[in-house]
Parts: sequence; structure tokens; C-alpha cells
Amino acid sequence: MSERAAEALIDSVPETVQGAAAVPSFDEAFTLHHRAVYRAAYALVRDAGLAEDVTQEVFLKLYQHMGSLQNEEHVRPWLLRVASNTALNTIRSRSRAGTREEEFASAASVGVGGGTAPVGIEADYERRAEIEEARRALGQIKEPMRSCLLLKQQGLSYREIAQTLSINEANVGSLIARGRKEFTRVYGKIGGRR
Repeated sequence: MSERAAEALIDSVPETVQGAAAVPSFDEAFTLHHRAVYRAAYALVRDAGLAEDVTQEVFLKLYQHMGSLQNEEHVRPWLLRVASNTALNTIRSRSRAGTREEEFASAASVGVGGGTAPVGIEADYERRAEIEEARRALGQIKEPMRSCLLLKQQGLSYREIAQTLSINEANVGSLIARGRKEFTRVYGKIGGRR
């Protein structure tokens, strides 16, 4: 169901029912928010399959925690927060696994081929190194600046970011600007160590 169709469905509900702001059923929450959760996950993991895995995990967590959500306004921010955390955990675990694989491949190539790696492997290694530097730089940025940067990069509005992080909407722009400046400073230091 498209977002327009979902909005049309919401608009067709009588005012008295909308005013109650009850927690939607799991099926309604899934229909309304699946696309936003997937986009948030994809923005972090940059892999369609992984983003779908993260999305499934997020909705499994929603199913398990439906009773803890107080009203409809809490569902989307809760889902986006869980999606961000789950995606970051996925990235961390894949990064650790990738590091182990790289060490194994490096040791194997030195033992077998005399130590010279094909150009494709070197380019891939450099790309991974740059990504890891960016992640390390991002990891050094304090909260809530880091989360504001990530959520803004995913295309969320200031209001959605404020709701997701439970912060004042008036502070979001300042946090994003300070976060970008800090990221540039920290990334420059990390990249300069090569």
C-alpha cells in the first residue's frame, strides 16, 4: 500500500476515532511504516537484502512489544529508533566478520601468491578502509549529534528526528550543523594518519 493510500485511509476514519490515537494493530503499523523502516535501514546498511533483514527484525520486535507502546504517535519514532539501532548493530557485526575475513585472506595471499594482490582486491580494501574510517569518525561524534546526522541523511524531517530522539525540535538544526562540522574535523584527522 502506498503512503498516499495509507493517508487516504486515515483521512476516511471519523474524527472521533482519530482523536483517540490508539495504538494501531500490528498489521496497520506494518502497512503504514514498512517503507519508512526499510528506507531507514537501507540508508545505514546500503544493501537491499540486509535492509530487508533489518526491517523484518524490527517488525518482529514491534510484534513482541506492541503492549508497551502508548499511542499511535509513538509507533513511528519507536520503529525508526529500533531500525537505526538494529542496522548499526548489523553493521558492527558485519564489520567484525569482514575484518576476520580480510585477515584470513591477507594471510592466505601472502602464503600462496608471494604477497602481491590483484588490483581489484586492493581497490576493494581501500574502499573498505575509507568506509571504516568514516564509521570510526562517526563513532567519535557525541550523541545526539551522531543520531541527528544519521537520521537527516536518511531523509527525515526535523520534526521526525525530534520525535525519534525525544529532543526539542528547535535544537535539531543546530545539532546537525555541529555534527557535520565535528565529523569533518574528526574524519580529516583519521584520514590524515595514512
